[in-house]
Amino acid sequence: MEKNLLYQIKKIETKIMRLILLEEENLCNKMAPKPTQFQIMEYMLNQKKDVVYQKDLEQVLGLRRATISGVLKTMEKNHFIKRMIDEKDTRIKKVVLEENAKKVLLKHKEKIKQLEKVLTENISSEEQKEFLRILKKMQENIEKEGRKENVKIN
Repeated sequence: MEKNLLYQIKKIETKIMRLILLEEENLCNKMAPKPTQFQIMEYMLNQKKDVVYQKDLEQVLGLRRATISGVLKTMEKNHFIKRMIDEKDTRIKKVVLEENAKKVLLKHKEKIKQLEKVLTENISSEEQKEFLRILKKMQENIEKEGRKENVKIN
């Protein structure tokens, strides 16, 4: 099997997600939040604004409308969020975090902190900064290529 950069990135992402999400208690739990759902919950929990709209989530996460819509539908079904018609503009729906989602997110935040410690063990702060700098450059390169191809990547 080829050991290229993309393969290595996907491999570490898969292992990270397994450690975070596939705990023994979640193996049989189909309602366990997926990575994008965690990103949405964390974004909403950390927002200073009173209201979050689907459009906000599309922009912040860099995902397409259909993708966010599907994720929100699942989250609503699993009682992590509620979508409510905005009082000021009935054409749009605001997204509200349910109490259940807050509990799930806070429980997993500590696990994520612990995993970051494991990931960065024996890696100096300088190496970590360099790694983050390189990742940022890679993201910029991908976005630049997307613009050339007229594909929304962000």
